[in-house]
Amino acid sequence: MKNFIQLFILLFAFIGFSQEKYLGDGPYDQLIIRGVTLINGDGSPPKGPVDIVVENNVIVDIKSVGYPGVEIKDSWRPKLKKGGFELDANGMYLLPGFIDMHGHIGGTAQGADYDYVFRLWMAHGITTVREPGGRGVDWAVNLKKLSAENKIVAPRIFAYTSFGQKSKGFNPLNDLPISTPEMARTWVRANAKKGADGIKFFGAEPEIMKAALDENKKLGLGSAMHHAQLSVARWNVLNSARAGLTSMEHWYGLPEALFNDRTVQNYPSNYNYQNEQHRFEEAGKLWKQAAEPYSEHWNNVMNELISLEFTIVPTFNIYEANRDLHRARRAEWHEDYTLPSLWRFYEPSRISHGSYWHYWGTEQEVQWRGNYRLWMKFINEFKNRGGRVSAGSDSGFIYQLYGFAYIRELELLREAGFHPLEVIRAATLNGAEALKMDDKIGSVQVGKYADFVITEENPLENLKSLYGTGAIKLNEKNEVIRSGGVKFTIKDGIIYDAKRLLMEVKQMVDDKKAEENWELKQPGIK
Repeated sequence: MKNFIQLFILLFAFIGFSQEKYLGDGPYDQLIIRGVTLINGDGSPPKGPVDIVVENNVIVDIKSVGYPGVEIKDSWRPKLKKGGFELDANGMYLLPGFIDMHGHIGGTAQGADYDYVFRLWMAHGITTVREPGGRGVDWAVNLKKLSAENKIVAPRIFAYTSFGQKSKGFNPLNDLPISTPEMARTWVRANAKKGADGIKFFGAEPEIMKAALDENKKLGLGSAMHHAQLSVARWNVLNSARAGLTSMEHWYGLPEALFNDRTVQNYPSNYNYQNEQHRFEEAGKLWKQAAEPYSEHWNNVMNELISLEFTIVPTFNIYEANRDLHRARRAEWHEDYTLPSLWRFYEPSRISHGSYWHYWGTEQEVQWRGNYRLWMKFINEFKNRGGRVSAGSDSGFIYQLYGFAYIRELELLREAGFHPLEVIRAATLNGAEALKMDDKIGSVQVGKYADFVITEENPLENLKSLYGTGAIKLNEKNEVIRSGGVKFTIKDGIIYDAKRLLMEVKQMVDDKKAEENWELKQPGIK
């Protein structure tokens, strides 16, 4: 049987790019994916070839159909029902859909709308995103609904509202700031009533944090926190975890919980939090102020967090420019896939968040490289002892582009010491467990949803093969080629051509460049 998807790709190559936006193929009453090597997401080793049978977005069979190097017999294969569809993926690799546990859906300051962001995510195999605060609960919940109905190209969305945030139609406190525990509880109840899945905290007075987390826990919702320096002296990650916080973002609040000989960070006398170069430069010295790795206090903090079933979402990638600014801003995907408005947002600024390159140099980068070594040591050991680590990108800041940054996060987990199979588990099942959705997503098992990533290259051998730009390779003819990139992203049983989604993003960027007569130039070059 001729594969419809392959015919479509050939036709697309001849007719060129269509302005009509691609919404995927399916869902189908029955979908059979033929001949893949399965990387399951739960840490088990790859196996294949297998055929995977999906009916109405639910996996109903995972059938081993042969052995490597042996021709597959038709008698071994599940039968296609009348009206069913089969996807020929022989020789390819199939993984669970990736879960980005820290994905902002664009931003007005960046000029990045959801249509652009979602396509970049889906082109990199990301089928579920937890949005930790954005343009307001109504906006996020509406996009969540459209995604669930498959009316837009979008991952599955979990909407977390920034604590205290107000938006149109959401004004439980009459625009007053939250200043009492009861006000915190009122806001939390209103947020849940609006349809949010959880709350993203930055910090507040201890009694307000306790009340908000307690009320949120009673409602059965999730919680995440960036422990901002303005509140962390009295409320670090241990306080949060004990009060019911389910996950921490980045690493703020963790070194502070590990202090032995101080209670506050060693701020210089001229420090100003609103000067972001001050903020990020001094943050690069913070892990050196914490307890020594494997010391009694270091062990006690780690073991308590694990006992509380706490999740850490390190977002290594979002700070990587701090240790190598040149690498981050010269990433090759910027040329084709970064919007002019987003590039301007990245450039040195005293206003734009995360654009703090006032005078960033060798000394700052050396400090941050040391910071990473200690940070990664803690995260890897946390994983080794049974703690849950999941993958999040925090894209749209600090030269990190949606989709591409998520794959970089996987590479950095590998650098931290994770086995490639542990990296995939962090990107899939661990995120599903943290979202309490592991009965539906996160691994490829009978009864779960049809969320898959299909690629022609083995990502366990080279995670770079997951980048939309592929990996550089010398083939048997001694030719330099690009290989890899996600081939198909399947979400809710709907098949998306990942490379076509990237073409649509490139067209969006090209249109904006033409409209503004703009070309990408490195900062300071006229």
